[in-house]
Amino acid sequence: MSLRKIVFWTTGALICAAASGCASQGPKPNDELTKAHTVVEQADKAGTAQRYAAADLQKAHDELSQADQFNSQGKYNEARAHAQRAEVDADVAVARGNAGEQQKAAQDVAKANEALRQESSRNSTGPATNSTTPPQF
Repeated sequence: MSLRKIVFWTTGALICAAASGCASQGPKPNDELTKAHTVVEQADKAGTAQRYAAADLQKAHDELSQADQFNSQGKYNEARAHAQRAEVDADVAVARGNAGEQQKAAQDVAKANEALRQESSRNSTGPATNSTTPPQF
């Protein structure tokens, strides 16, 4: 057999193996689904995600729903991918929620500082009394 034929058959065998590996479904994504459900539930309970990142949280719920649907259909690769996306979307929602909460806290501190500055300014620019002149009655 010539070198050219060996390369041809080897390449063909590798392509077939790769194609069949991509087309087959992996194992059930139980771990991925469990983790995604947990992370989405935690995002729901956090409250800040719902308040500041409702769209991201909704996207996580949608991805998780699709993951469950694909899993029930035996499309494990698709289910795994959607579960992973749901987890990431829930993490993003929590992060944005926390950032929104921190931004609100920073604004509250800035308002309090401004109020203190104004009060301090009012107290320091009050009526000046001349210590050499006695008060007039």
